Amino acid sequence: MKRKILIAGAAFFAALFLFSGLMYYRQYADGRQSEEVFDSVAGLALEDSAPTLSPDNPDELTCPEETEPQMTAFEKYEEVYEQNTDLVGWISIDGTNINYPVMQTINNPNFYLKHGFDKQYSDYGVPYVQENCVLGISDNVIIYGHHMNNGSMFADLCKYESEGFYREHKTIRFDTLSGFGEYEIVAVFKTVAYSEAGFKYYHFVGAEDEADFYAFLSECKARGLYDTGVSARYGDKLITLSTCEYSRTNGRMVVVAKKIEPSSPEVGGDA
Repeated sequence: MKRKILIAGAAFFAALFLFSGLMYYRQYADGRQSEEVFDSVAGLALEDSAPTLSPDNPDELTCPEETEPQMTAFEKYEEVYEQNTDLVGWISIDGTNINYPVMQTINNPNFYLKHGFDKQYSDYGVPYVQENCVLGISDNVIIYGHHMNNGSMFADLCKYESEGFYREHKTIRFDTLSGFGEYEIVAVFKTVAYSEAGFKYYHFVGAEDEADFYAFLSECKARGLYDTGVSARYGDKLITLSTCEYSRTNGRMVVVAKKIEPSSPEVGGDA
């Protein structure tokens, strides 16, 4: 009897080990595939031409945009869009791993939570816009991304817990197909989802009036992990980046930023 129990126990642990190994390999393979897809997609985004030396004066740099029309955001991302028409923009933060296409599926909310850019199942997903946000019109555009253990997707948002990190990464680039955009961070805070104790920041998309806008802004600032010294005015366009934060159950790290002057395109799939 004891021998049977030992054999059964050994078989159980062997099966558990095998299962864990398969899950680890699946996660590793999924990560590699996701990385390869994003590298391929990033290569489709057009780059600006680098400044060149003037033939008349070798010491003088000339910029192509001085003589040629500047490319539009749609032209920059047109080849990416042709690969997947769910594309609505591109987001990046200099000095981080965040440099990704942004998707939206209005009629199939959260599709890219568990699907890659190629629309195949993926635990990594793709950053995506909440279905009821209208780019260019909504007062606040909410963008979700996974917090992956390998540091990909929106994992680097959690580095904003450090004020020092914020001081060195104050701006976010978010391009849409209709224009380039640069955003200045207004507030960084933690909260919990699916709880009455949490702040339902994802409910704020369009302000009913000026008071509603400032009520949202005030709540963000009050929960802020530190004072950014940056505020927003009624009429400013906001983006809210959201990812999981693991210090508590259903925790979220949230970064709210306001649009500043439109940015010109830069090399590197910027946003």
